[in-house]
Amino acid sequence: MTKDMTAGNPLALILKFALPLLAGNLLQQGYNLADAAIVGRFLGTKALACVGSSGSVQFLVLGFCIGTCTGFAVPMAQRFGAGDYDSLRRFVYNSFLLTAGLAVVLTVVCALLCEQIIRVLSTPQDIFAGSCLYLFITFLGIPFTLLYNLTSSMMRAVGDSRTPFLVLAFSTVTNIFLDVFCITVLRWGVAGAALATITSQGMSGAICLFYIIKKYPALRLDKEVCQISAGHMKTLTVMGVPMGLQFSITAVGSMVLQSANNHLGSVYVSAYTASSRLKLFAMCPFDALAAAVSTFCGQNYGAGKVDRIKEGVWKGTAVSVGYGFFVGALLIFFGREMTLLFVSGRETEVIYASAKLLYYAGFFYWSLGILIMLRLCVQGLGFSGRAVFCGVVEMIARIAVSLLFVPSWGFLAICFADQAAWVLAVVYILPTCVCCVKRVERECSSQR
Repeated sequence: MTKDMTAGNPLALILKFALPLLAGNLLQQGYNLADAAIVGRFLGTKALACVGSSGSVQFLVLGFCIGTCTGFAVPMAQRFGAGDYDSLRRFVYNSFLLTAGLAVVLTVVCALLCEQIIRVLSTPQDIFAGSCLYLFITFLGIPFTLLYNLTSSMMRAVGDSRTPFLVLAFSTVTNIFLDVFCITVLRWGVAGAALATITSQGMSGAICLFYIIKKYPALRLDKEVCQISAGHMKTLTVMGVPMGLQFSITAVGSMVLQSANNHLGSVYVSAYTASSRLKLFAMCPFDALAAAVSTFCGQNYGAGKVDRIKEGVWKGTAVSVGYGFFVGALLIFFGREMTLLFVSGRETEVIYASAKLLYYAGFFYWSLGILIMLRLCVQGLGFSGRAVFCGVVEMIARIAVSLLFVPSWGFLAICFADQAAWVLAVVYILPTCVCCVKRVERECSSQR
């Protein structure tokens, strides 16, 4: 099931690789939409606010997990592209060790700090208890999140994006079933929604691990490679941790922004939650294309084929921008109708505020397409530190809007915070990506 992306039409390979990723992302975000819709419709807008009030913190922690595991797969893709399977397997073994340690530390620390985190976010008192419970249960699922993302990233590194999609499809259906069962039958409230999520995540991680053991000779471990290697651990850390920090640094800005929005009251928390779920759903094609191009760049970098890297980056970005204009128009014209998925028509204030957020975001979605694509390209080529700084730029922009403009402009400033972050980050990442490709070209030329 592995796929060599160092030969053949670049755009065709990227799109073929991206389709299962896209389907998987749509399933995942479709579940998030369903989760929010089930909570909002069956438990009300305050419960919806409980689920979304700590969304930025969840993104900070879980995003770090996802980013780190994705970064671990970068040297694996490069070794696979170079045909160095012994080193590939050593990376696999040492990545499991690092991930296990990370799971223990993050789970213990985050679970103990839940109440303090909810207070820092200025969560309204009427949703405080529910928000704390939901966040605590979510953090208990950190090991499952790490296991699924590590194993699925390994499969993608060797060119298989189809199997992770199939596993995710099974997990999503299970998740939705458990969601409905826990909320409507067992009546566990927001705790039921969180338990459904971590249970299905654990199942998907276990299935991926079993599949790797049975079906991937290139990833199969033996006694010779099952040794702690300082060199391999260092490479994994250099690649993985910066990418995890990139997610987390971006989330710090989102935390400050969410705290500013939480100050406005539970109506705006509900609106922010609904619009955020829709925006994340609309981002799915960006993420899928960028992940495909990142793997494409990693494999071709390992093979020393710079011209293919250039072609893949250019064509992938063009497709991403085109989609950005299309989905932006949908958000502009149909934001109100989309919000009705989560709340009843009687919640006019929530609907108006959510539609307003989506309206202003729609005009800038093309810039988000450039940002996500080029950032992952830079990461795929191994320049993790530069990708991290892109997250710093986003963080600074969101914090600046939160501190300087929200006190005066209120919710209107919230509506433009993400766009300010996207545009400023593009100004940084565009010339950075060009420089990184040129550096790779010089390196490959010197090795010939």
